[in-house]
Amino acid sequence: MLNLIGVVIAFAVIIFLIRKKFNFGISLIIGSIILGMFSLQEIQPVDIPKAMIEASFYSFKTNQITTYTIELAILLTVIYILAKLMQETQSINRLIDSLRIFFSKGGILAVIPALYGLMPVPGGALFSAPAIDEEGDKYNLSKLQKNFLNVWFRHIWFPIFPISSAMILICSDKFSNIEDIYQLVVVNIPAFIAAITIGIIYLKIFVKNKVVIEKEKVDLHGFLFLLPPVVPLVFYVVVSYYFEIDTVRAFLIGMIVSIVLLYFLLDLSPREYVDKIKKAITWKLALAIFGIMIFREMFSASGADQILAEIIGGLPFAPLFVIVLIPVLLGFLTGYNLGAVALSYPLVEPFFMSSSINIIGISSIIFTASLAGYLISPIHLCNVLSSEYLKTETTRMYKMYVPATLFILIVQTIFIVVFFQI
Repeated sequence: MLNLIGVVIAFAVIIFLIRKKFNFGISLIIGSIILGMFSLQEIQPVDIPKAMIEASFYSFKTNQITTYTIELAILLTVIYILAKLMQETQSINRLIDSLRIFFSKGGILAVIPALYGLMPVPGGALFSAPAIDEEGDKYNLSKLQKNFLNVWFRHIWFPIFPISSAMILICSDKFSNIEDIYQLVVVNIPAFIAAITIGIIYLKIFVKNKVVIEKEKVDLHGFLFLLPPVVPLVFYVVVSYYFEIDTVRAFLIGMIVSIVLLYFLLDLSPREYVDKIKKAITWKLALAIFGIMIFREMFSASGADQILAEIIGGLPFAPLFVIVLIPVLLGFLTGYNLGAVALSYPLVEPFFMSSSINIIGISSIIFTASLAGYLISPIHLCNVLSSEYLKTETTRMYKMYVPATLFILIVQTIFIVVFFQI
């Protein structure tokens, strides 16, 4: 039972460190070591570093080097680089300016954060906050209303965005092993429609007057900047279908193509562009992926997963209730969608068989539930930064936030229960 105590302590330490803004990847590695130390009745001391190596680059079972974790870490780093490049080169701003021609009834208040949402950068709501603040004044919106629209529409794509880190992770072979990520995308469409619907309802409630757009100032060339975030999605379909390349490699190739394409859309010298790429490179996301994979491997190696399955299996809770509740709680506590998926998946895995729902349906519920908790978390970086810029508080949005997220979660859960029974 010491290994189970280790799980509790490891989770407590991880969540504490995350709340103190400690690096997520390092927090998970520390948690993994704690779990390993408490599991020494079940494993040998040498099994702790072996689990770390197994999760990172070498399989002791097959005696072969494995590159999956490395490739996944590189992919998320490259996604971040493209996002930062589009931000630093004002590409997103030019695209937004082009789209103004189509929106005169407040729609631009949804479009601005939604476009920034195509670039999954941590704390990205801060990028759109100044524009939302300025646009919101034209419609006499309160700071609270601006804040809600900024954060809500920033995350509108999450249920169906295949290059989000959380979706890539939950479909990976270490988790649900869904070979075609677009299967999960299709299943999540009800949550996406629900998110758009609730967002539009609030937008129409907030916006009372019409603003005339000066069409002659529209930069039509800006529409071209929609290509970089879209190309990887199309590229994945073509490459994976015709060349049978796995999801991570297909997206990685597509992201590299997008970075090259963006260069040709900009008026920059090669040296200037390379300098911007260098500035955008970060090790944090890569380290997060290694931390996630190491923790998952340690959780399995410790034997805690089997003990937990036996204990949870005897509790008087409906399996579906636990599968929904745990990701919501971890999303709320960590303020990190990727982390909530990574931490909750092994905890709810013992309930899969007794839930009578297939793996795609379960993955959708875990993803949507973690997203719901993450959205309303007071330590969610987008909430923190957007609230700080607009001089309001995340908790003051809860009267709008909680019903909105609950609506999405209920819609998606009912859809899964009805159509994805085993």
